[in-house]
Amino acid sequence: MSNDDRFERGLERLTQHMRTHGLKLTRQRELILRCFVRAEGHLSVDELLVLTREADRGVGPATVYRTMKLFVQAGIASERRFAEGASLYEPDLDGQDEHHDHLICRDCGRILEFENQQIERLQEEVARALGFELTDHRMELFGACRTVDCEFAQA
Repeated sequence: MSNDDRFERGLERLTQHMRTHGLKLTRQRELILRCFVRAEGHLSVDELLVLTREADRGVGPATVYRTMKLFVQAGIASERRFAEGASLYEPDLDGQDEHHDHLICRDCGRILEFENQQIERLQEEVARALGFELTDHRMELFGACRTVDCEFAQA
């Protein structure tokens, strides 16, 4: 899906949410949405603020923070908190919060998403064997990058 398609899908969901709750769709909220869906990966409010201010210096941190909370409520963003870090946001434009797991570098903070059906099956088997019915889960694996592009990677 192209960035324009992602933006249009997000704008449609946001407009519907705003209308339902009697809120206004402002130019700044629309700009924040455009910057959010164009960005890759997981973003903090501060990172999104930098991207947004490239287009409009008048956007403040409180506006971005409140808008991201609104995006979560509207079902177009998911909020994640990894370990003791700040909240990070990722697009959820279908409102489905499609499941994936995360590898997180403790040195540089890089986050890699992955899916593995074998791990998913094992989690279900373990839960079932212990008489537990899973309704949701989250897997976060912490370690250290071993890639050239991590400035903290051990040689």
